[in-house]
Amino acid sequence: MEDTATKSPVMLYTEQTPNPESLKFVTNRMLYKGTADFREEELAHEWSPIATALFELPYVKGVYVCNNFVTVTKEFNYDWADIMLKLKEFIKAYIEEGKDILKDGFAEAMEKLEAERGAGYEYSEDDAELVKKIKELIDTYVKPAVEMDGGNIEFKSWNKGIVTVVLQGSCSGCPSSTVTLKSGIEGMLKRMVPQVQEVVAEMG
Repeated sequence: MEDTATKSPVMLYTEQTPNPESLKFVTNRMLYKGTADFREEELAHEWSPIATALFELPYVKGVYVCNNFVTVTKEFNYDWADIMLKLKEFIKAYIEEGKDILKDGFAEAMEKLEAERGAGYEYSEDDAELVKKIKELIDTYVKPAVEMDGGNIEFKSWNKGIVTVVLQGSCSGCPSSTVTLKSGIEGMLKRMVPQVQEVVAEMG
């Protein structure tokens, strides 16, 4: 029996993000349960048909897929007024046609890559409880707010009082992300975990 839910019309609207170069395209469909960040075409070609298709447009610089939205980062020499509608129609048509968003095995491949890079594993066993608490705080309080802005934040490492996080999607390269990081995230973590001295970010 065919799933009737797939026949409902695709709704799509845009949301601003704190990064003027990134725009969030939100749909009424679950596109991918997880986060998929594509900064370069090579990774997109390997894993994401939708990101590959978007990269073929001259004004697309980055694609980030999470849950029911796609965040597109544009090349700075283009204006949203000129390209927003084209992107909206393009993404809507793509989803309506039921084409693949991501290839199977993507999450596993990214986990393997992270393990090889050491992301999330760079701390001693003595700090395991502390790291667990920091990760929980980020996942509970920070991640939902960042996702609303079309981005993502992941814990990367803990070293002598310094928490390193990775910023993805619209947060990467966003002028206001440093302010958010220092005033919001760092402030909260210092209050909740006295051992935290500083929070630094890497672009994912």
